[in-house]
Amino acid sequence: MSPRKSAAEARRTRERIVGRSVAIASVDGLEGLTLGRLAGDLEMSKAGVLGHFGTKEALQLAALTEATAIYTRLVWEPAADLPAGLVRLRAVCEHWVDYLETARDAFPGGCLFTTASVEFDAKRGPLHDAVRRLQLRWRRVLLADLTTAVTKGELPADTDPEQLCFELVGLYLGLNQSIQLFGDARAAARARRALDRLLPPA
Repeated sequence: MSPRKSAAEARRTRERIVGRSVAIASVDGLEGLTLGRLAGDLEMSKAGVLGHFGTKEALQLAALTEATAIYTRLVWEPAADLPAGLVRLRAVCEHWVDYLETARDAFPGGCLFTTASVEFDAKRGPLHDAVRRLQLRWRRVLLADLTTAVTKGELPADTDPEQLCFELVGLYLGLNQSIQLFGDARAAARARRALDRLLPPA
């Protein structure tokens, strides 16, 4: 096998491991990623799985990175080129609802970031720091468009962008819980009605 073909095969194997890790972590948490589970699911040896990452923590961080790429592709990228402010924010929020409602191939257990936030909120270490950093980055994205919407007069001048950002995040945490824990078929429609109260249609 040529070095180029060998490298390509190793990359594909790593992608398979990471993809399966994301799916497992959305259901069982990042701590639920075990070498034995992955090896069995992928018909590999434990050593073969570990050889691509070196440590379980590196595997967990790789799963977070891949989950971020999927989330970005589904939620942010479809709206990224829209005008900053309320138009883009509303589009992002709509894609966010769709993501929680339908992204079951990648996240069969619901939002991995919600799962990881609960799993690591009271723990310290690289995984806690990575989850916190990703959540803060997303809040800054929302806050930027909220602030722009106020500046452009798309939202009332007395709107507190940080408070509204807090409420939006809470809405989507509640939506994820309603879908995953309660199996509420009306959850997405309820979330959209709540969104209309928080943000006027663009």
